[in-house]
Amino acid sequence: MGRLRRSRVHKGIRDIQRKYRTKRYMRDLDQIHGDIQPENAAKFEKPELDPELPGLGQFYCIPCAKHHINKVSLEEHQKGKIHKKRVKLLKEEPYTQAEADAAAGLQRADTKSKKAKEAMMDISENSTATTTTTA
Repeated sequence: MGRLRRSRVHKGIRDIQRKYRTKRYMRDLDQIHGDIQPENAAKFEKPELDPELPGLGQFYCIPCAKHHINKVSLEEHQKGKIHKKRVKLLKEEPYTQAEADAAAGLQRADTKSKKAKEAMMDISENSTATTTTTA
């Protein structure tokens, strides 16, 4: 029974897993981060009516990139855990192309801020000054 039972279970079929993964696809955080910018957010404030979207496309959650049927549904969504988690993730700045190139080794990493560089310079100057006075 062991061998027959194993062959009849469909848990290992990769096509089914891929189908549902693409079905539930949501926009990535860096794409949504571009929508949040003030120049792009204006088009989501007063959208055109679209009969193919839920609620004619009037009730849209920008951080989650989802359309809702009515205002009550949108407000309930905004109180939820998934929406709050998404908003928290969007507060972080997305990686830039320069940071990605630096991580891949294609470019020098100049991602530190000026304050951090100045602090490093002060530390190195203080350490050289103490070594010369103690010697």
